[in-house]
Amino acid sequence: MHVAHLSLQDFRSYATAEVALEPGVTAFVGPNGQGKTNLVEAVGYVASHGSHRASTDAPLVRHGAPRAIVRVGAVKDDRKALIELEINPGKANRARLNRSPVPRPREILGMVRTVLFAPEDLTLVKGDPGERRRFMDELLTARAPRFAGVRSDYDRVLKQRNALLKSAAAHRRAPGPEVLATLDVWDSHLARTGAELLAARLDLVGALRPLVARAYEALAPGGGAADLRYRSSLGDAELSTDRGKLAEQLLAAAADTRKQELERGVSLVGPHRDELVLRLGDLPARGYASHGESWSFALGLRLAAFDLLRADGDDPVLILDDVFAELDAGRRSRLAEMVAQAEQVLITAAVPADVPEELTGATFAVTDGQVVRE
Repeated sequence: MHVAHLSLQDFRSYATAEVALEPGVTAFVGPNGQGKTNLVEAVGYVASHGSHRASTDAPLVRHGAPRAIVRVGAVKDDRKALIELEINPGKANRARLNRSPVPRPREILGMVRTVLFAPEDLTLVKGDPGERRRFMDELLTARAPRFAGVRSDYDRVLKQRNALLKSAAAHRRAPGPEVLATLDVWDSHLARTGAELLAARLDLVGALRPLVARAYEALAPGGGAADLRYRSSLGDAELSTDRGKLAEQLLAAAADTRKQELERGVSLVGPHRDELVLRLGDLPARGYASHGESWSFALGLRLAAFDLLRADGDDPVLILDDVFAELDAGRRSRLAEMVAQAEQVLITAAVPADVPEELTGATFAVTDGQVVRE
């Protein structure tokens, strides 16, 4: 699969932009602050309905404009599709497929798949557990778009349950039978939706482990073994991927922690409390890995995600946003060799020298919001 055309209207710094793309390597080159990353961010947004640089949609809309529109022409096995997202901060976004409205934007998830690596990805190694949970959940959704609904359902249940717990804690007295009965209902919903998400994450980590180890060894040969472990809020209990058993374990854990939850006003058990532990050799990568090792581990995670999506049937678009300037010569060359065979690679770089010689293809100069093919 590749993107053949990108069209922007009032997205970030662009009033309008039209960029014709093709398979292979495409580099967007220009000084910082000229709009290179905005282009690849738009492609990534269509794929994931989220930005790697902003937690809300408001910064994606050009100052003074009411909305932004991103259109992507995608080609897969000689079949073409036009995907459009209308970004409306504070309101519901809208989506169209081949110019026809779709009921919900998440119905177009999976039409374009991307794997994006950017400097912000250092937080996958050095950041809080939430960064690694998001990495897992976004990859789950890229592989099976229905998980967008599972994640939404779980977040809704968690929000309602936390509101009930917070209200009970604020009253500083034992909750009455009505509150406890309502909490029982939310416990059941949390266990059901949480088991679905937890089982999928466990499967995902099992599939990623050998791919991450292989990618890290290729990027940093002899640098130690990279490994992943899933740490659940269920403690040391043995976990299977059986949804029914996991739901029972979550229910039991919720019962065991109810007193503490009512005191603290927050849900203490569930996938929202879990952690993906990254290890390098015998030590956790977080806090022990050097800057170069952290970069290699983060790259290894993204390359493993790429391999996993590729194994599902077609290459995702691989986006490398200002990556090569941060790598030493050896890692630059090894990474270039690893990604050169992808169907489509989009690169941003401040200067032409930041694009490795192994990655030849189309080059666009980006200056003052103008995108011109050289």
